[in-house]
Amino acid sequence: MAASEHTVTTSTTSPKQSNVNLPNALTTLRIIAVPFFGWAVLKSGGTDSTWMWWSLAIFVAAMITDKLDGDIARARGIVTDFGKIADPIADKALMITALVTLNIVGGLPWWITVVIVVRELGITLWRMVKLRDGQVVPASKGGKIKTTLQAIAVGLYLAPLPGWMDIPSLVVMLAAVVVTVWTGIQYLVDAKKLKG
Repeated sequence: MAASEHTVTTSTTSPKQSNVNLPNALTTLRIIAVPFFGWAVLKSGGTDSTWMWWSLAIFVAAMITDKLDGDIARARGIVTDFGKIADPIADKALMITALVTLNIVGGLPWWITVVIVVRELGITLWRMVKLRDGQVVPASKGGKIKTTLQAIAVGLYLAPLPGWMDIPSLVVMLAAVVVTVWTGIQYLVDAKKLKG
C-alpha cells in the first residue's frame, strides 16, 4: 500500500458486495466491545491492577480483531463501503474511549486527548463526506503506523507498570501524537493535490 492517502472513486458499474461477512462482523464486535472496555478502565480507577489488566486484555483483543478483519478482507477479496468506513470508526471509537477514560482516571494529560480527538473526528467526518460524493479514502501505510503507535502508547498507559515506566510511556504517546497530526495533514495535502 502506498505511503500517502489516496482518494478512490467508487465505480457505479462494479457489483456491490454484501456487507454481511466475517470482516464486518469482527468490526462490529470491536464496536460492541468499546463500552465494556471503557467501563473496565473506569472501574480500575487507574490504581486497581486487576481491572487495569482486564482493560488491557479487552483493548488488545479489540486491536487483534482489527488486524484479523483486515487480513481476512484482503485474503478473500472482500471490499465493502461499510468495511472501509466502519473499520476506522471502530478504531477511533476504541482509541477515543481509551484516551478519555485514561484522562478521567488521571493517567494522561488532557491536551493529548484533545489533539488526537480533534484530528480523528475531523478526518473521519471528511472521509464520510467523500463517501457521500462517491469517493472512498482508504487508510494508508501512514495511517497504520499511527494506529500502531497509538495502540502501543495506550497499552503502556493501561498496564499497571512500575513508576520508572512513566517517562518511556509518555515518550511513546508523544510520538503517537506527532504521527497522528502528520497523517492528518497528509490527508489534506493529498486531497489538494488530487483536486489539481
